[in-house]
Amino acid sequence: MKLNTSSIRSLPQGLAWTSTLGFLGSLAAQTVAPAPITPKPTATAEDSDELPEVVVTAETEKVYKPERLQSPKYTEPLRDVAQTITVIPKTVIEDRGAFSLRDVLRNTPGISMQAGEGGGGLPGDNLTIRGFSSRSDFYLDGVRDIGSYNRDPFNTEQVEVTKGPASTNAGRGSTGGSINLATKMANLEQGGAISQSFGTDNLYRSTLDYNQTISEHSALRINALYHSADTPGRDITNQERYGIAASLAFGLGTDTRVFLNYQHLTENNIPDYGIPWVPNNGTFSGSGASLAGHEDGPPPVSFDSFYGRENTDFEDVQSDVITAIIEHDFSDNLKLRNVLRYGRTHRNSVITAPRFFDTVPTAQIPDPLNPGGFIDDPTTVGNQYTSRINRQMQAREQTQEIISNQTNLNANFETGLLKHALVAGMEISMERQVNANAARADAGSRGDVLDPNFNDDAYTGRPLLPTPAESHLDTVAFYLFDTINITRFVELNGGLRFDHIEADVRGVGATPDQFRRDDMLSWKVGIVLKPVEYGSIYFGYGTSFNPSIDTNTGLGLSTAQVSLEPEENRNMELGTKWDFLDERLSFTAALFRSEKTNARTTDVGGATVLAGNQLVDGVEFGVAGSITKDWQIFAGYAYMQSEIEESGNAAELGQSLGNTPDHSFNIWTTYNLPFRVQVGFGAQYVGDRQNGNTNTARTAPGYWTCDAMLNYQVNDKFNVRLNVYNIADERYIDRVGGGHFIPGAGRSAALTASYKF
Repeated sequence: MKLNTSSIRSLPQGLAWTSTLGFLGSLAAQTVAPAPITPKPTATAEDSDELPEVVVTAETEKVYKPERLQSPKYTEPLRDVAQTITVIPKTVIEDRGAFSLRDVLRNTPGISMQAGEGGGGLPGDNLTIRGFSSRSDFYLDGVRDIGSYNRDPFNTEQVEVTKGPASTNAGRGSTGGSINLATKMANLEQGGAISQSFGTDNLYRSTLDYNQTISEHSALRINALYHSADTPGRDITNQERYGIAASLAFGLGTDTRVFLNYQHLTENNIPDYGIPWVPNNGTFSGSGASLAGHEDGPPPVSFDSFYGRENTDFEDVQSDVITAIIEHDFSDNLKLRNVLRYGRTHRNSVITAPRFFDTVPTAQIPDPLNPGGFIDDPTTVGNQYTSRINRQMQAREQTQEIISNQTNLNANFETGLLKHALVAGMEISMERQVNANAARADAGSRGDVLDPNFNDDAYTGRPLLPTPAESHLDTVAFYLFDTINITRFVELNGGLRFDHIEADVRGVGATPDQFRRDDMLSWKVGIVLKPVEYGSIYFGYGTSFNPSIDTNTGLGLSTAQVSLEPEENRNMELGTKWDFLDERLSFTAALFRSEKTNARTTDVGGATVLAGNQLVDGVEFGVAGSITKDWQIFAGYAYMQSEIEESGNAAELGQSLGNTPDHSFNIWTTYNLPFRVQVGFGAQYVGDRQNGNTNTARTAPGYWTCDAMLNYQVNDKFNVRLNVYNIADERYIDRVGGGHFIPGAGRSAALTASYKF
């Protein structure tokens, strides 16, 4: 769209815009005015053959700048949504050679990766958004995806990251934000693509995306994946997964459309439990201690070091999702959409966790009856053995299931001079989790952190799992949203959602059954000022809640928490969004405050109480789109200042929230050179992060990583792309956990050949 300066002149006299608005408006005008767009000539029969090329060029210019979200709850373009939302499109995912959801999410600031615990917290995708845990805030086509697994983008059209509390849209959780994966749906475009990747560290990856029209109004789309690779810069660990997804559509191009979708993903991995932090309890101090000077930090070992058991550690995960979507257009102004979902994830795993002794242990001597093992020597005690660690086996078998149904009715209408975009809906879901986990530290299973040997002791069998605990979480919710266009310059939007939640956990053995019921009302409101068509200034306020059952270990409800009301969160955000360069390039900026007003904490007696207050203030910037027809960019920066203002634990007062860096930055940019060559460069910075909320928390230092890409378009159908990751081979702490951390991947490369047909 061309900039229309007359829209600026037509503003009502006496309306006083802020200096920020005036600056951005003048900037947009100055940016476009020197390079007016030449009007396209009127098409004729003689030149009609060239029209498809014009359309393709227009689409290519905007592939880094998505316009809308998948969810029908958002009726307006991204530019007019009163909240920070980053949409990572398929093109950015492909250009960066992102092979996991964690890789995809490195394209947005304010997100930090978390290391799961094998016995306590869950592995799989685990992260924080704007300082708050978002382990359970993943969605697939707008429906909660509760599975604990490592997601792959092979069946993903775009990834939508919504920042700030928003239970009105997402339901429970979403303290820092939520992540929605929009899957690839069947359509009426015939064709597909196949890609093959080879790389360092035994990388082998194949993907298929094929869409076949069946009739004038029906189609079938198939996506498939096989991926196998070691972890760059890490010994022993590897990932192997395969997946298949199918989307069958009927009624395409008609008023009634039906989609039947299925997605399956299987993982067979040697999991990575990382490296243990060195404790600071006096054990390692003194000139004779081998780890002196490394307290509350990583030990002086190579980040390649693996402390598990190569022949016994495993991670087997199967995830299945079946979805039925029905859409019906009663008219252009009244539309109905229903989504029915069944999802199931099953995990079976054994992970060896390295743990330091809490005190100086009795010196060890070789065990003559157990080659490679050690026994206590009661006659000696010495610091020479303080580098020795327990090798704790942590086993888990878990099944997570969800049945969910969402119904949305969208209506556009007018009341006098006001234009409404109304969304009314309801959601019913039933979640079930069956979980058994156990941990065991064998007496003879002790290694040396300075000299790891991943098979240096006898395997004594998997820890015996107890009778599994079974948890249920049933939700019935009703919601209503409305966007009101008061004038062409002002929009009001708001929403309400009521959740009725019933949770129960069936106790095991002497543990009593637990039951809790919560009724929660969430709401949001926003005002959007649109001085010109291509820009907006907004203020938004929203709330969210976290029930006691929804913890970082999945669906858990302990005796200590069953009497607690849900945690409550709120978010305030003042921001602006502008489209420059004939709407090819978007710029966003926002000041925000996210606050948990009654965080769970422990009092002086050790009881869990709702007496905490946690605050994150920050600013975030983003830019996405095309600077020129050959130069594209996708970048963001976030500054966050977090603080624990109130807590029952004195060691937490005044401290930063764990895993919350002050600064985070990302950029990915590509440029088209002559002769069908494209180059790309990316960089990411993550600042210092505390591994916990107390004043004794260990700190993971900040780091930079840089990536590069070279792409050659052989012809219209075939291209070859080389991606190099972590060019400088930076060794850094990527994911932090309770007693351990997981190093980031070292330098690697992938060569991908893609063919479109």
